[in-house]
Amino acid sequence: MQFDLSAVETATMVFIGTLVFALVLVGFVLTAGFLALVMVGVGKFAWFLASTTLLTVVHGINSGWDRLVHHASAGSPGDFQGQPSPSTGSYPRVMLRDS
Repeated sequence: MQFDLSAVETATMVFIGTLVFALVLVGFVLTAGFLALVMVGVGKFAWFLASTTLLTVVHGINSGWDRLVHHASAGSPGDFQGQPSPSTGSYPRVMLRDS
């Protein structure tokens, strides 16, 4: 038995066409949402890698500088005397030439 498409009513054809169009739209929206989530995840992972790398570099520089200062201060204790820095940001030991 052959299926005759001309026997189907117009309203049924419109209904089926609307369902197909809705399925296409749903597929598009789901794909766009999934790709947006993937892009956000990749961006977050890239930011995590960049910030971790930068933090590691900064800690490495600080650690190296700390070792260098301790090594240098161990050789000549008179050269590195601790001086408290003012917390206000002013420099009271600086004398102005014009005054």
